[in-house]
Amino acid sequence: MRFITLTVFNLFFFVNSSLAQTISDNFQGNGTITSWFGDNCSMDNNFNNPFPTGINSSTKVLKYSDTGGQYANVRFDTASNFNLTYNSTFSLKLYVPSSGLTGNQTNQISLKLQNNLLSETWSTQCEIIKPIVLNQWQIITFNFATDSYINLNGGSQNPLYRSDFNRVVIQINGENNTNHVLAYLDDFLYAYTNPPVFTNLVWSDEFNGTNAINTSNWFHQTQLPAGGSWYNGEVQHYTNRQINSFVNNGNLNIVAKKETFTDQGQTKQYTSARLNSKFAFKYGRVEVRAKMPTGIGTWPAIWMLGKNIIEPGAFWTSTHGTVPWPACGEIDIMEHWGNNQNFVQSAMHTPSSFGNTENKGGQIVSTVSSQFHIYTLEWTAQRMIFSVDNAVHYIYNPVVKNANTWPFDAPQYLLLNIAIEPTISPNFIQSAMEVDYVRVYQETALSSSDEVKLNDIILYPNPVTDNLIIKTNSNFSGYYAKIFSVLGQEVGSVVLNENENNINVAHLRKGIYLVKIASENGIKTFKIIKN
Repeated sequence: MRFITLTVFNLFFFVNSSLAQTISDNFQGNGTITSWFGDNCSMDNNFNNPFPTGINSSTKVLKYSDTGGQYANVRFDTASNFNLTYNSTFSLKLYVPSSGLTGNQTNQISLKLQNNLLSETWSTQCEIIKPIVLNQWQIITFNFATDSYINLNGGSQNPLYRSDFNRVVIQINGENNTNHVLAYLDDFLYAYTNPPVFTNLVWSDEFNGTNAINTSNWFHQTQLPAGGSWYNGEVQHYTNRQINSFVNNGNLNIVAKKETFTDQGQTKQYTSARLNSKFAFKYGRVEVRAKMPTGIGTWPAIWMLGKNIIEPGAFWTSTHGTVPWPACGEIDIMEHWGNNQNFVQSAMHTPSSFGNTENKGGQIVSTVSSQFHIYTLEWTAQRMIFSVDNAVHYIYNPVVKNANTWPFDAPQYLLLNIAIEPTISPNFIQSAMEVDYVRVYQETALSSSDEVKLNDIILYPNPVTDNLIIKTNSNFSGYYAKIFSVLGQEVGSVVLNENENNINVAHLRKGIYLVKIASENGIKTFKIIKN
């Protein structure tokens, strides 16, 4: 099919800076949080630090005084919602004097995320509870990717998959009680590091043309494993015949067929195709637009294996094979089973799971075999994010990353195939997985000349009160400059000309903002302070 490039406007929609974004308050009058509120308790966020010792000698803190409020807490709202998918942490300093407590509650602190647009903001909250010690300053950190969390509503998704949180609630020593709690908070920080930006198309097959597949891109893997049968009890032969894999009307067709076929001294009743990409890479975004076959016993897959795998008959083994499966690592971007129609799954196979399918997640796609859908993997050094049509259903992010849990710091290659399970329906004749395109994106490295052009941009004044001036040259005429809050919400934009460009920022709250400018020379991000 015809490949459509991203316009600069669309590029802004997808691109985030790799800079760290923060929301913070040290209660010295220069924080970015302006909506602190004491709920069922009294609060003073400009209180003299009564214990300027240890790790916290600052002059001002937030005083939290629960004098019997059943649901006492302090909270604040944000202008845009939190993104928890990548390196997101909340932290604060806390001092709880034992003299300020009554009752026998467990000494703990809870950080809850809520949606302030709901009438019952707590109804879909997600919460992390941490133990605390008394009579000393301590740093408490909350990470929804690695800490145990509690969904108040059992039907709520994993918080990493959600984008509806815009309120932070902090509660000490629980709720549903009338005991007293005196506490002091300081140096609240929400830090979020955007993931790498994968916008550079480094490899693709659009499957234009007709007839045979592009053998510059793909290798037919046909050699049977030792013993004469494929893994998992599969009953098919993989062939390099055009009847099992071909290009037509802009789509790759991988066809599973019921037919008697003899190869390598083995006769089987089904044939299909298994393609290895002749391209391998480390880190990036994979997008495959595809439509699945039907039939009980069909098992199509879009997946990846380490380039270093030792597997007789695999494309890369003869030149790069050093380790067996699963030490090479396996990434299942999408699997679908005909005996579980419309359910798709992503999974990770590693030595730590002994190759078993333990690390997995999936979702229902009601038109999986009747319409095309985009199956996506985002692969970074920290985690794998799997989605269908931008709906995330699984994130793999082991706390400890080593050869057992994370053999994914080396190149992998792509595989496309349909396997046939022993449970294949006797009425099955044939069905195809149709693939519209396969695309791999990675980060763009700017050349030195591009860096020079991007450095021609000047922003002033900074700090700014009312009007921000962006001075450029003709290289940037017609492109957009956009202003984003630290949470990624777009709050202003202007189409650039070759001289001075004015953006009115008088309406913005005080704080830190990011200005992003993209052109054919690359992307440049500036940090500004709004007074």
